[in-house]
Amino acid sequence: MATETATREQQFDRIANGKGFIAALDQSGGSTPKALALYGVMEDAYSNDEEMFGEIQKMRARIITAPDFNSDKILGAILFEKTMDNAIDGIPVPTYLWENCGVVPFLKVDKGLADETDGVQLMKAMPELDALLTRAVAAGVFGTKMRSVVKEANEAGIKAVVAQQFEIGLQIAKAGLVPIIEPEVDIHSSTKSEAEALLKAVIADHLDALPEGTKVALKLTIPNEAGLYDSLADHPAVVRVVALSGGYSTDDACARLAKNSKMIASFSRALTEGLNVAMSDAEYNAALGSNIDKIYQASL
Repeated sequence: MATETATREQQFDRIANGKGFIAALDQSGGSTPKALALYGVMEDAYSNDEEMFGEIQKMRARIITAPDFNSDKILGAILFEKTMDNAIDGIPVPTYLWENCGVVPFLKVDKGLADETDGVQLMKAMPELDALLTRAVAAGVFGTKMRSVVKEANEAGIKAVVAQQFEIGLQIAKAGLVPIIEPEVDIHSSTKSEAEALLKAVIADHLDALPEGTKVALKLTIPNEAGLYDSLADHPAVVRVVALSGGYSTDDACARLAKNSKMIASFSRALTEGLNVAMSDAEYNAALGSNIDKIYQASL
C-alpha cells in the first residue's frame, strides 16, 4: 500500500508540475478506422472489430516502444479501454508505460457522444462506469478522460455539458482517480469565441463548488483568445489544463498552443501526423520524434 501511495504521489507531481505533454492514444471504435487509414492500414486489412483492434494495438505499441516515447518530453498517455487490457512484450500496457517509459497512464472512459441538442453533444450513458473504474485502479491507471462537444454558444447546452462532466468527474474522483474533464469546443464553430467565454464561466462555477480536496484536470480546445483559461489553470482544484488539437494540423496546433503559457498539449491526431505503417523503423522513429519535439516545445 505504501508503494502504491508513493507511486501515485510521484505520478501526481509529474502531471501537476512536469515539463512535457500528455499523449492521446485513445481512439475508440468509431474513430479507429480513420486513425488506421491515416496510418496506411486500410479497411481491407481487417475483416472484423477484433482484427481492427489488433491493428490499432500494433500501431500504439509501435508508438509506445519508440525511443523518443519516454518521460523526457511526455508526462502521460491516455489509453482506450482495450489498450489498457492489452500488453506490450508481455507487460500490461499501463505498467509498461510507467515502469518502462516513466509515462503516467490515463484511461478514456466515455462511451461516445449522444445526438446534438441545444448546440452540444452530451456523453452517452455509462452504466458500467464503476466496474471500469475498479479495473482501472487495479491496473495502475492514474486518471481518466471523457469527452463532450460544444458546437455553438448556447448557454443551456454548455451548462448541461459541464454539469454532466463534473457529476461524472466526482464519481471518478471518489474511485481514487483524477478525472480529465473535456468539454471540447468544435474548432469549426461560427461562435467559437463566444462559446469559450461561456464555457470558462460555467467551469469556474463548478470548480468553486467542488468538495474540498477534490482534484481535476481540464482538457480544452485551444482558445481563440490567448490566455483565456489562465485563471482556470490557477484554480486550487485544477491539477493541469491540457489542450486538444481538435483537427488543427500539428504545426497550427503547436503555434496556437505556444500562445497559452498555462496549457500543455494532449494531442492525438497531431502526435501521429505523417506516420505510416510502411516506414522503416529509422524513418518512423525520426517522424514520431519530430512530432514529439514540436508538441513538447509548444507545451513549455
